[in-house]
Amino acid sequence: MFELEAYSPPAWASSLSLVPNQRVLLAQLPTPIHRWAVPGLPEGVELWIKRDDLTGCQLSGNKVRKLEFLLAEALQQGYDCVVTVGGIQSNHCRATAVACRYLGLECHLVLRNSAALVDADPGLVGNLLVDRLVGAHIHQISKEEYGQYGGQAVGQKLADLLTRQGKKPYLIPVGGSSPLGCWGYLEMIRELEGQIAGQGFTDVAMKAEQGGVPLAQAGSRRLTAQGCVLPGRRVHAAGVCDDAAYFYSYIDGLYDGLGAARGVVGTDAQRSFHHLQARGAGYAISKEEELVTTRDVALATGVILDPVYTGKGLHALLQKMRANPAEWAGRKVLFVHTGGLLGLYDKLPQLQGVVQPLERCHRLQLD
Repeated sequence: MFELEAYSPPAWASSLSLVPNQRVLLAQLPTPIHRWAVPGLPEGVELWIKRDDLTGCQLSGNKVRKLEFLLAEALQQGYDCVVTVGGIQSNHCRATAVACRYLGLECHLVLRNSAALVDADPGLVGNLLVDRLVGAHIHQISKEEYGQYGGQAVGQKLADLLTRQGKKPYLIPVGGSSPLGCWGYLEMIRELEGQIAGQGFTDVAMKAEQGGVPLAQAGSRRLTAQGCVLPGRRVHAAGVCDDAAYFYSYIDGLYDGLGAARGVVGTDAQRSFHHLQARGAGYAISKEEELVTTRDVALATGVILDPVYTGKGLHALLQKMRANPAEWAGRKVLFVHTGGLLGLYDKLPQLQGVVQPLERCHRLQLD
C-alpha cells in the first residue's frame, strides 16, 4: 500500500477521454455487503448495505476512493503539498489529511466555519482531532466568504500563496469532485460486479453530493448488462444540499469532463438516477427525527450512520418507502454507507436528547 502502481481501467470504461494510468492504493477494498434489518421497513422490502464506512479506520468512507487517483497524479507530477476545501467537519478533508501523511505530502485544509468562530482555535471535535493529529495546516474562512468566492477560488488563493512561498501545491476541489476523482467510482462499479452479479438487486441508494454518485450511476447501464441490477432498476441519489436541478447539472459537467457526455454514452444525469431530497433543515443541520432514525438503526443493527449524509439519506429513503409501501413491495435494495462516523461528535448536544431517554445508564450499587 501507499505506493504508485500501474492502473488498467475496466474494458467498458477504457474509451473515455480521461483515463488514468496510475493509482495509489489507500483503501481496504473490497468493502463488504450484508443484509441489513433496519427497523420500520415496509413489508416485502429486502434491504442490504455496502460498507464503504469500512475502507479504513482514519480513512473511513468513500472519499478515499477518489483520493487513490487524485493523489496518484500529485505524486506522478512531483507536487510537494496538497490543498483542499470543505466544511469544518469535512470527511473529505480528514481523509485527505491522513492520506497525505501516509504519502509524505504536506496538507493544507481550507475549512469554512461560522463568522463567530472563524478567528478562534477550531478545537478538537470530531474530524478536526484527526486533521490536527496528523499535522494538517488549518486555514479557516467564514461561511460568508465561502459563499462570496466559492470553494475553487478560495482553494486557488491558498495555492497561489503557497506557490509564492516556493512550494508546489496540488489543488483538490471540494469533496474531491473532479472527473479524475470520479474514477474511484468507476472502480466501485467493477467491485460491485464481483459482489452482486445475478443476485436480483432492483434498487441502489447512495448520496449525491460532490459527484460521489454520478460515476457509480454512469456505470449503472453496465451493471444492468452484467445482471448486477435487474432491468428496470432504480438508482436513488440522496441530496443533502441544493436541489435536483443543481445535481443533474453538476453531474452532467463531470460526465463531460470524462468524455462521457450524452452523445457518447446515450444518457445523461437526469436519466441515470432519481434525486432523493434529503436536505431536511439544511446542509449539516440535523432534525431530531433524523437523529432518532440514526439512533434506532444503531440500536437494531449496530451500524452507525453519520449525521450529514447517510443518516439523512436513509431517513429520506425510509420516508419514501413508508409513503408508498406497495410500490416497494418485492424490491431488493442496496444502500451504500459512505462513512463519516466522526461527524457525530459535532452533534453531541442534540444526540444527548435522543439517547438519554433510553435510560440505559445507571449507578451500580455495590453494597
